[in-house]
Amino acid sequence: MINFEEFKNIDLRIAKIISVSRIEESEKLLKIEVELGEEKRIIVAGIANYYSPEELINKNVVIVANLEPRLMFGTESQGMILAVKDEDKLSVLVPEKEIKSGLKIT
Repeated sequence: MINFEEFKNIDLRIAKIISVSRIEESEKLLKIEVELGEEKRIIVAGIANYYSPEELINKNVVIVANLEPRLMFGTESQGMILAVKDEDKLSVLVPEKEIKSGLKIT
């Protein structure tokens, strides 16, 4: 359990996926470029077994924006896309309505 003060430190934002490519050395990882308002970032996500790059383009997703960067297969990942998994299905979290990228989830 975390307390409310710790929870307030998690920066959840809406990001628009603008490009996606496979990481050749990995079967699971995708290199995803997102637009976070005026900023662009790269996020490495282990969702290649569930989504093709084409399915993700222009999708708005929920990300953790203040995660410490992590080097994965030579690519720095600058956040995390939130998803839910149920047995053999995985779904990235998306807003119900079309909304601007970069907005903070409150």
